[in-house]
Amino acid sequence: MLEKIIEASVNNRFLIIIFTIMIGAAGLVTMLDTPVDAIPDLSDVQVIIFTEYPGQAPQVVEDQVTYPLTSAMLAVPYAKVVRGYSFFGLSFVYIIFEDGTDLYWARSRVLEYLNYVANRLPAGVTPTLGPDATGVGWVYEYTLDGGDKYDLQQLRSIQDWYLRYELMSVPGVAEVASIGGFVKQYQVEVDPNKLLAYNIPISKVRMALKRSNNDVGGRLVEMGETEFMVRGLGYIKSIEDVENVPVGVDENGTPILIKNIADVHLGPELRRGLADWNGEGETVGGIVVMRFGENALKTIHAVKQKLEELKKGLPEGVTIHTAYDRSGLIERAIDNLKEKLLEESIVVALVTIIFLLHFRSAFVAIFTLPMGILMAFLVMYYQGLNANIMSLGGIAIAIGAMIDAAIVMIENAHKHIERDGGKKDHWQIIIDSSKEVGPALFYSLLIITLSFLPVFTLQAQEGRLFKPLAFTKTYSMAAAALLSITIVPVLMGYFIRGKILPEEKNPINRFLIRIYRPVINLVLRFKWTTIIVALVVLLVSIFPVEHIGSEFMPPLNEGDLLYMPTTDPGISITKAK
Repeated sequence: MLEKIIEASVNNRFLIIIFTIMIGAAGLVTMLDTPVDAIPDLSDVQVIIFTEYPGQAPQVVEDQVTYPLTSAMLAVPYAKVVRGYSFFGLSFVYIIFEDGTDLYWARSRVLEYLNYVANRLPAGVTPTLGPDATGVGWVYEYTLDGGDKYDLQQLRSIQDWYLRYELMSVPGVAEVASIGGFVKQYQVEVDPNKLLAYNIPISKVRMALKRSNNDVGGRLVEMGETEFMVRGLGYIKSIEDVENVPVGVDENGTPILIKNIADVHLGPELRRGLADWNGEGETVGGIVVMRFGENALKTIHAVKQKLEELKKGLPEGVTIHTAYDRSGLIERAIDNLKEKLLEESIVVALVTIIFLLHFRSAFVAIFTLPMGILMAFLVMYYQGLNANIMSLGGIAIAIGAMIDAAIVMIENAHKHIERDGGKKDHWQIIIDSSKEVGPALFYSLLIITLSFLPVFTLQAQEGRLFKPLAFTKTYSMAAAALLSITIVPVLMGYFIRGKILPEEKNPINRFLIRIYRPVINLVLRFKWTTIIVALVVLLVSIFPVEHIGSEFMPPLNEGDLLYMPTTDPGISITKAK
């Protein structure tokens, strides 16, 4: 079977070359479009339900919101863990799904079950889903600096009403969270003594404010053959508008206004956290969260480009500073790995040239490296794998073994040309030499390809970490095996020509053979001694293996520090500062 494939490839060499060029071009296009990140996404498939219940204690939130939600979410298909957290006025429910569950399918199922539980929640409480992102979606963070001209409230307004909405429109962005500063409010401080004097309950004040902050519509009035829309303008736009809201009337029929019973002013909303910039004081910032499955590097570049465009619309004196940018880590990691891949390829090429002493023959072997890598990227792209440290590391591991088959086939072709050159047709020599060793080499590469199959049985985080490496290593070796029986014999026929130097005339080969022969004769003469020494070395290595220690991941110097302190429960912002 394999011998027939080799012979058919050589006999239809132009067709094989065209197919190779097409696959290489497709691999190049997919390589440029492959999503890039620093490390694989190790997070579980999860959906977050966020619910606000303003002013309620954690126990009340737990009993009335968190418990009904968690008990309902236990029935969601493929949900393996449901966790609920209750805070002052807030509830978080995390639904973690089994590996392989589609995130958007999971979100639709959670929404379906939210409809069932909605009538069991307090009136006015509406649960919402968190962004369609993962634990590694936090890719970019920025801060606003207004100098002495703008305070934290003004900067927060710029962030909430200008930057946030514009950045949400960037492709790949799931959420832009605002952090720090003060959220502007109209605050009505009611005097309880005046309420008592006017006999007005606090609920009536609240209802009056709610009714007065609204536009109302009427019908149409036709005047002079023209239709006019009738509507009442009632949105609150200033402190005076709030002060003049009527609450009721006194005994004499005089309207009771908000300003008669309360003090109205602008103030900050109650906040539970703050942001600090380099220890210099409080600041306002935004956190950009990337959507699940997006290209991290492409999304970050799009966000930075959008910020450059938005700077033109900022008030004079307001500047944007980058607080965290994962693109630096991604580019450093990928550039470092690319550099190592290039170094490996150069070393392999030099070794091949030195031992064969025939540059054109070395080119045939070297060709399998980029071609095999492009074929691996082609499969990676359609499988949905991104380029990261682990996936590219699998390619780096495979480089040395990928070229083995080509080197052996080239060396065997040299032997056949030395023996049959001038006696047989050149292409027939190539076919005979390739058929002699090709099938065995193909199966040897196939065995190496299958060696990583146990890695695919890993589950959870360890599976998500190591499977990209196993996939790319497997794809690279499979590509090398396929190339060894198709394009390699064709290239050998074109490039292995001219004067071929015999192996015994290569000074490096002669030197190594001179060293190798005494060593092999010695170990064959003292067979049992060699075996015993090997066993002793094996037994001695058991002790360091048991005491060397282990960890899930090696230390990764990202180049950024994120300070997230844990404090005692109930600590105030004033104390935290």
